Amino acid sequence: MIQDFCCPEYECCRACPRHCGINRNIGERGFCGETAELRIAWAGLHFGEEPPVTGAGGSGTIFITGCNLRCAFCQNFQISQHGMGAAVTVETFTGICLRLQAAGAENINIITGSHAIPALCIGLREAKRKGLTIPVVWNSSAYETVPELEALAGLVDGWLPDLKTLDSSTALRIFAAPDYPERACTAIGAMSVLSPLLITDSDERYPFGKMLSGVIVRHLALPGKLQDSKAVLQWFAHKLKHKALLSLMTQYTPVAANPQARKITAFENRLLNESEDLHLKTFLDDLNIDNGFYQELVCDQDWLPDFNRVQTFSSSLSKPLWHWKEGWICETA
Repeated sequence: MIQDFCCPEYECCRACPRHCGINRNIGERGFCGETAELRIAWAGLHFGEEPPVTGAGGSGTIFITGCNLRCAFCQNFQISQHGMGAAVTVETFTGICLRLQAAGAENINIITGSHAIPALCIGLREAKRKGLTIPVVWNSSAYETVPELEALAGLVDGWLPDLKTLDSSTALRIFAAPDYPERACTAIGAMSVLSPLLITDSDERYPFGKMLSGVIVRHLALPGKLQDSKAVLQWFAHKLKHKALLSLMTQYTPVAANPQARKITAFENRLLNESEDLHLKTFLDDLNIDNGFYQELVCDQDWLPDFNRVQTFSSSLSKPLWHWKEGWICETA
């Protein structure tokens, strides 16, 4: 086992709301499936994030292996549920961050790191000590505790949390976390306090403005579950409309390769239709939510990732720099 990321917080793990209490430092694994090792599946420039994050150079995404949720529809199931990824040292993690910066990344975008916050704090501190100056974005499902988020203060500049549902029965059935709604709302509220919204339009690389600080709340609309989406949008309008941005996504896609997807009964496992898309747009107008982004309805599956491939995503969406099987893809990205 690579020992670089062993830390006291893992001896009786409370890194997320699961509070598994196991000793990850000696190789025990909790719900997330991970020990104290920090494992990464893919790193590179990604051009499919929201405009304030993507900019012109792309977001420097780092996909962390493991997850503290078990979403039945997860498009990244290979790394979140099947353990695909390779353990890295602090030196390698730091090198990935600095190489992304040198390649022109607009930011470092940590994806699904909720279960590995203690390790990522170590890695990000070291990266900043060695010269990382671009912003750091935290991209998660928001199933997190406030103390762990506060540990990231000073290390993370912007937040991209999901708000999947406010229905506890839905949360239980599709991600095994009935307390998700309460936990996520509390976490997102804490993020908005840690990083007040600050957008500047002085940078030509960002046609919709550059997010220097703040929160973009993402919600993926599920087919046949418009009432769930309405509840989320109402919560946002009431709590965060002038404190954060909203990103409403309509890209739900059945992931046939994910064995868990075959067990979905909580909603209709299909693409959203035009009627649902129109309904969501109308509801946004009714709530006067205009500070954010709406994903246009696209009915194809070509964008689904495959982490077995170095070119994990569509070549138009990404440029790989590091892969869990191959290591460094090239000396200079």
